[in-house]
Amino acid sequence: MGSLVEGSNSGLARLAEAARVRADLSDYMRKNIDASLAGGLMHCNIRDDQTLVVTATSPEWAARLRFASAEFLTLCEARGLSVNNVKVRVGA
Repeated sequence: MGSLVEGSNSGLARLAEAARVRADLSDYMRKNIDASLAGGLMHCNIRDDQTLVVTATSPEWAARLRFASAEFLTLCEARGLSVNNVKVRVGA
């Protein structure tokens, strides 16, 4: 049990760091995407295959956010992130 929660390389520490990175990315996108789209963005994550996954709050928002794929790629590039494509999905 100790290795799960102790130290900066513990399972719990790695999980917390991954959650912080996703939250930071989501906040960055919300603050920098066109203001009319920010309300439909639930969160973002970058997969190992360099795909930005944008989670929308509803199917209607997902459709609108898909049209902003180029803007998401530009924002990732501005932040120094290596992203090859964007996938938009609907959150639960």
